[in-house]
Amino acid sequence: MAKNEFDEFDLLRGAKVPTPGDDAKARGLDAALRAYDEVGKENSASPQGSGAGARLTAGTIRFWREIMRKKLIANPALAGLVALPVAGTVTWQLLDEYRPASSQEPAAVENDAPQRQAAETRVSQPAKEEAAGQASDQATQDMAAEIAAAPPSPADGMTPSSTVLTRQKMAEPRVMPMPSAAPQVIAPEPYPVAAENRDRVEAFDSNPVRTVQESPVSTFSIDVDTASYAFVRRSLKEGVVPDPDSVRVEEMINYFPYDWAGPDSAEVPFNSTVTVMPTPWNENTRLMHVAIKGYEIEHAQKPRSNLVFLIDTSGSMEGPDKLPLLKNSFRMLVDRLGPEDTVSIVTYAGSAGTVLEPTKASDKAGILSALDRLEAGGSTAGEAGIREAYRLAESSFVEGGVNRVMLATDGDFNVGQVSDDELTTLIENKRESGVFLSVLGFGRGNLNDQMMQAIAQNGNGAAAYIDTLAEAEKVLVEEASSTLFPIAGDVKIQVEFNPQRIAEYRLIGYETRALNREDFNNDRVDAGEIGSGHSVTAIYEITPMGSPARMVDDLRYGQQSDSAAPTAGDGEYAFVRIRYKAPGEDTSKLIEKPVNEADVISSFDAASNDARFSVAVAAFGQKLRDTDAVADFGYDRIQEIASAARGADPFGYRAEFLSLVRLAAVLDRSR
Repeated sequence: MAKNEFDEFDLLRGAKVPTPGDDAKARGLDAALRAYDEVGKENSASPQGSGAGARLTAGTIRFWREIMRKKLIANPALAGLVALPVAGTVTWQLLDEYRPASSQEPAAVENDAPQRQAAETRVSQPAKEEAAGQASDQATQDMAAEIAAAPPSPADGMTPSSTVLTRQKMAEPRVMPMPSAAPQVIAPEPYPVAAENRDRVEAFDSNPVRTVQESPVSTFSIDVDTASYAFVRRSLKEGVVPDPDSVRVEEMINYFPYDWAGPDSAEVPFNSTVTVMPTPWNENTRLMHVAIKGYEIEHAQKPRSNLVFLIDTSGSMEGPDKLPLLKNSFRMLVDRLGPEDTVSIVTYAGSAGTVLEPTKASDKAGILSALDRLEAGGSTAGEAGIREAYRLAESSFVEGGVNRVMLATDGDFNVGQVSDDELTTLIENKRESGVFLSVLGFGRGNLNDQMMQAIAQNGNGAAAYIDTLAEAEKVLVEEASSTLFPIAGDVKIQVEFNPQRIAEYRLIGYETRALNREDFNNDRVDAGEIGSGHSVTAIYEITPMGSPARMVDDLRYGQQSDSAAPTAGDGEYAFVRIRYKAPGEDTSKLIEKPVNEADVISSFDAASNDARFSVAVAAFGQKLRDTDAVADFGYDRIQEIASAARGADPFGYRAEFLSLVRLAAVLDRSR
C-alpha cells in the first residue's frame, strides 16, 4: 500500500480500544463464525451442513474454530473490533495469519477482493485433501506444529503496525459446538506450562586478564569436544538464549573443520601454526592464534575397532529426539565400520543388561536388529551399565586397536553411584586398562552436561551432543576417524609470554581445561587427545607493552620490569610448548615453537579465511557468555567477519553459523 493511501484501519489505530462486554464478545464471535461458514459454502464442492463437511476435514474445522475461539475471546481489543461492522475483514485476516507455512502465498494486493480470492484458494486446498480422504486428526496436529513454528508474514497486506492478532502457543484442538442463537462466551483455557528444565551444566567464570609480570605462563589441556556448540544451536533455534554456563567458547571454535597445515609424517603427529593479528573488537590489543593439526591416518592403516554401545533405555529416553534418534545415529556408525570390527550393546534401565555380545560388523543385520528392538522404560542404572560395558570391552580387547565404550544418554544417572565424583573415579580406574570412553548426549530438559563432561574428560574420550541426524552424521560418519582413532594422548599446551613485549593476556575459553604450571611436565596428569586428522584451535588476546588497553596497574611495591634488560628471546612475543604421548606410550614428548615477528600480520583482513572465521566464532561465544571484552562488539560485526571469511563450506556448517548469529541478535534485542 502506498504511504499516503487511505487504510480503513487508520480510523482505529489512533482511537482508544473499546472495552467490550460479554454480550458484545458473544455477538462478535457469532458474526465471525457465521462469516467463516459462508466462506465454506462458497468453496464447498457440494452443499454441506455446519458440521464436518467436505470443504474441510473434521479435524481442520475444529482446529480453525479453536483458534478463532481463543483469539477472539482472549483479546479484548480484537473482540471490540469484531463487534464493529468489520467482522468479515477481521476473519479473513485471521485465516490469513494462521495458515500453514507450507501454503503461504505471494503478497496480496491491497484491495479486498483479491485478498478474499487468495484466502479462498487456501481454504480450497484442504477441501481437496478431504475429498481424497487424506486428512486426519494427526494431520491437524502437524498443521498446528507448522503454524507454531512459522512467524506471521507481513507480505499478506498486514504490516507489523496494522496486525491486530498476536501469536500464542495453542492447546490441543478439541471439538467446539456450533454457536446457537444466544451463544455463550467460554473463558479461554490456560495454555500448557512447559515441563521443568532439569538440564545440569557446570558453572564457571570466564578467564580473567592476567599480567605477564605476575603470571607469565598459561597451561591447559587441549579440548576436542563439540557438545556446547550443538547445545547452543538447539537453544537458539528454539527461541531461547542459552545459559551462559552452557557456552564453552573453545568447543564452539573447534566445532568447525579448518584447513590448518598438517605434519609431513606420523613421526611427529601434529603441526602447530601461530599467527599474531589485530583484534577486531579492540584496536589496542592483538590476538595470538594457535592452530594444531593432527596427522591423518590412511584408511589401510586404521586399526581394528572394538566398540561397546552403552545405551540409556530408561523412561526419560522416550522422546523422539532421544532413543529413536540415538538408534538411527548408531545405525550410521555401524555402516562405517569394517567387517573385522566388533560391536557389543549394553543397555541400562533399572538394571544393566547385555543386548548383544561382541559381534563382527560383518553381521550388520544382527547388530541393526538388536538396535531396533530397544525400547525406553524404567529408572537409570548408570553405574551397573558402565561396569558391564567395560567388562565386555575388556573381554574382546584388541591389542593395538581401538577399544572404546560409547555411552549414549540424556545424562540421567539416578540409580547406583550417582555423584559425578564417584563416576569420574570409576572411569579413571577403567581407562588404565586401555579402554576409553566417549559420551553422546541426547534430548533436552534432563541433560546432565556436567556429568558428560566429567566422565568424557577422564575417560580419554570426547563429549558430543546430538540433536539431529545431521549432527549424528557429522560426529559419527564425517569425523569418525578423529573420534575413534587417537594419534596422540595427554596433549597439553603451555605458553610463556615475554614481559619485554607483552603486558597482559587472556585465554579465550578452556576454563574447564586449565592446568597448573607444574602439571605440564607431570606425565601422570591426564589431558586431552587428538584424533586422526583432527584440528585444535586456541586464541589468546594479548596486550603489547605500552598499549592504552592495559587493564591492570603495576604494583607499587612489586618487582618492576626493566625494559632495557636483555632476556633470552628478547624479540619474541611468546614461546609455545606442546607435550604429548604417542599411542601406547607412558613417556611424553615435547614440541617447542617461538613466536616472533615472522608470525605477525599487520592487518586482520590479511589473515586466512579459517583464522578470521574462527575469530568470529570466538567473538560469538564470548558474546553469548556476556564477556566484557566484546560488550560493544555487535552481532552485525560478527556476521560481517564470518560472512567475509566463510570460504569453502561443503557441509553448510558456516552458513548455519550465520543464521545462529542472526537468531541471537533478535533474541538479545527482545530481552
